[in-house]
Amino acid sequence: MSKADIIVGIQWGDEGKGKIVDKLAQEYDVVCRSQGGHNAGHTIWVDGVRYALHLVPSGILNPKAINIIGNGVVLNPESIIKEMVQFENLEGRLFISDKAHLNLPYHSLIDIAREKLKGTEAIGTTGKGIGPAYSDKINRVGHRVSELLEPEQLSLNIEKYFTQNKAIFDALDLELPSMDEVRTQINEYNEKLAPFISNTTDMVWKLLDQDKKILLEGAQGTLLDIDHGTYPYVTSSNTVSAGACTGLGLNPKDIGIITGIVKAYTTRVGNGPFPTEDFGDAGKTMADVGKEVGTTTGRGRRCGWFDAVAVKYASRLNGCDQLSLMKLDVLDGFDTIKICVAYELDGKRIDYMPSELEKVTPIYEDIKGWDSVVGCRKFEELPQSAKDYICKIEELTATKVGIISTSPEREDTIIR
Repeated sequence: MSKADIIVGIQWGDEGKGKIVDKLAQEYDVVCRSQGGHNAGHTIWVDGVRYALHLVPSGILNPKAINIIGNGVVLNPESIIKEMVQFENLEGRLFISDKAHLNLPYHSLIDIAREKLKGTEAIGTTGKGIGPAYSDKINRVGHRVSELLEPEQLSLNIEKYFTQNKAIFDALDLELPSMDEVRTQINEYNEKLAPFISNTTDMVWKLLDQDKKILLEGAQGTLLDIDHGTYPYVTSSNTVSAGACTGLGLNPKDIGIITGIVKAYTTRVGNGPFPTEDFGDAGKTMADVGKEVGTTTGRGRRCGWFDAVAVKYASRLNGCDQLSLMKLDVLDGFDTIKICVAYELDGKRIDYMPSELEKVTPIYEDIKGWDSVVGCRKFEELPQSAKDYICKIEELTATKVGIISTSPEREDTIIR
């Protein structure tokens, strides 16, 4: 029986998981999404063409791969239907768990209304309804994908939900859709998605028994995990490797190699602590060169230096066998590159990530910059200072850097 390998984000999301999953997916039979929703944004460049994926697994560009959306995902039907239009011959290649929960249009309305009420204390949510959809799941009032197979009953259940929550919706000043609009939407979802709904848990078990090579991809990053991230500025699901098990119906013994994805610097979207954020020219250069705009939100990403303390923490949480270092080329041309090696907290130097990051100050070491790494496909081709930077990351995080990306193109990747 084979094992399922995992790709997991190590920072605050947007690490470049899409490119690596796409690169590795050429060698896998199955690629699975385990959690999150259409708040995720994976960008893949192939032959100069940009693909932006939100719910469809990144293996979709491998015509031989099976793509599975697991039970841990909250599925927005409108979003995935729009995404599916980009691709042909999806039946038999794309499967959606019947146990995944639906993220319906009213969830987004709730999300935006609640965020607005928080004013200056807003989390910085994408407004995609992810939190409310997961809240309904935990409160046991949500709706599963399998309910799309009985559209009339689902419409009646949604009508009951609206009635039961009328006082709350009135307080939020929500303008909910009419029931005729709801029925029309649900019937459309049924027509477009019914052929793809399946018992994916049983499917994944059988694929493992058949020794198929399986790759699991999550959404967002470890530092946005609902339990282990910078709460409350986090997402609403478990983004760590353990979440891939619950999000697909696997057990820890089913897991093989775990690869953590990190940028060569650090970015964050939305509010929340960010110790190594750079507010000067360096941060602006990273944002400009790295085209740091959210795939999903269109918001500019905050940028800063590599935080080895946070990455070591995240690597340990996930049990990473290796790191994949992305966007090394964005640091081309810097005279000096900073790397956070420790924090200062209450006047003391610490080498671990505390539960609260608001009061820490980063302690940096400087590394000599380099001219260019673009297009390098062997470790030996890298400038010596770039090699030194990578070795320093390995030393500080106690994790091997096994994959290095030197440009957005699929083939500009070093495998060590």
